[in-house]
Amino acid sequence: MSASDTKTKWKPVAVAAALCAGLGVLAWPSLRAQAALVQTQAPATTAAPAAALPAAPPQGAQAAQNAPMSSVVLPNFADLAQRVGPSVVNIRTLIKRPAGSDDADGGAAIDDQMRELFRQFGIPLPDAPRQQPRRRSKPDGDSDAQEVPSAIGSGFILSASGEVLTNAHVVDGASEVIVTLTDHREFKAKVLGVDKRTDVALLKIDASGLTPISVGDSNRIRVGEWVMAIGSPFGLDNTVTAGIVSAIKRDTGDFLPLIQTDVAINPGNSGGPLINTAGQVVGINSQIYSRSGGFMGISFSIPIDEAIRVANQLRANGRVIRSRIGVEIGPVSSDVAKSMGLPPGNTGAIVQKVEPGSPAAKAGLQPGDIITRVDGVSVVRSGDLPRLISSIQPGTATTLGILRNGKAQDLRVVVVELKDDSATAGKDGGSAPSDKGSSGITTPLGATVADLSDSDRKQLELDGGAKVLRATGRASRAGLRGGDVVLALNNVRIQSAAQFAQVAKELPANRAVTALVRRGDWVNYIVIPPGQ
Repeated sequence: MSASDTKTKWKPVAVAAALCAGLGVLAWPSLRAQAALVQTQAPATTAAPAAALPAAPPQGAQAAQNAPMSSVVLPNFADLAQRVGPSVVNIRTLIKRPAGSDDADGGAAIDDQMRELFRQFGIPLPDAPRQQPRRRSKPDGDSDAQEVPSAIGSGFILSASGEVLTNAHVVDGASEVIVTLTDHREFKAKVLGVDKRTDVALLKIDASGLTPISVGDSNRIRVGEWVMAIGSPFGLDNTVTAGIVSAIKRDTGDFLPLIQTDVAINPGNSGGPLINTAGQVVGINSQIYSRSGGFMGISFSIPIDEAIRVANQLRANGRVIRSRIGVEIGPVSSDVAKSMGLPPGNTGAIVQKVEPGSPAAKAGLQPGDIITRVDGVSVVRSGDLPRLISSIQPGTATTLGILRNGKAQDLRVVVVELKDDSATAGKDGGSAPSDKGSSGITTPLGATVADLSDSDRKQLELDGGAKVLRATGRASRAGLRGGDVVLALNNVRIQSAAQFAQVAKELPANRAVTALVRRGDWVNYIVIPPGQ
């Protein structure tokens, strides 16, 4: 997909520098001018700074929380940048390419393009020597491999022993990783571990005199809180940008809920820290939301609490050990949640498929069950379930709170290690039951249904249900269609077409009806609206 494609894309911020064509340079107003414009905005509460760093300025968020609105001032980003800057590093990577390949000097070509672009806009660049491909000899003496620049990113020093935290996509596929400190010292880094699911990587450099960053609590950040980012956008080391937290626990389809901010993040910022007003890291800058490939006012960071948990496993095992139970799940719509009596805001996750022989199957979990809790922790959204399950040690027995046919119950399941994505990959679709030789029973819901044949029951591994031959009126508007199998109506299990027709007849026409439907290999709830 080209950079000119107008469709919205999620992009790691370590995208190719060539996507910057058309870059504009905007000057931020002075801090005094900003204060005049936003003097009614108060920074949000943050954690107290660690003892390793000097105390936060007295105008910090904690002091401002109870202050009159007219006396609130902006955080001193200059002091924050001075304190945290030495903990931030520049990361560049090299990859091996065959000599004479078409893109063997792609990194240098992109570098030239960016330098020309910056010259056009009058942006000064440091006089850095151009990185030439470095030729490496094979063991047999045939020198036909060379290392070329691959990517530029950021990171931060996690410990005095030389551990550096960054994004997985910054070092992905690199043959060599070079870390540059703010005092211009350079070190070859060892990659201790990479976790692509969370986009976190842990590096190690052999250096002394390091300044570790102070780690904050990402669970305490609030929407509207001031935050700052430090990184190397387009290779410009220790660039500082600032903004506010726009949203928390933003689900973008990744394995983790992310922190959304309006802090300017660009290619090269990947892996850099997101800093609160106490000078503590609360996130790792990782993604941008963009239609063009450049910054558009929305950026995302990995919560530092989750990143530290991943780093601890990478340090100990070189990889992250996760668990699974063997189900495929989907979201529960607000209409279904309301009809099932779920509390507002807690929709849970519907089980759409249970893997044969899996821990879920052994525990008795069934398609159509709604998982609402894991060891007492609420499953607010469907995306919460894999995050909760994966954090449990393999072999541990855990309690799932479920809703089955409108009734709450608990199931004990022993989680197992998640070996590979393919182990849980689902198959969409599946064969629909045959409706040959049946005229069916027409019901008040607008669905014409028939009994499942013996071959249908065997093929779908069902012991009951009513297959839909045609859907009109209310049923059609709800999305019911021929080939579907209705397993339950308003939490009443359906064994036959006659039972379906009888239950449908007794339901009031002025109320919505919840139906549990099997379509191919998937199970989900739909709500049939009132009316004719």
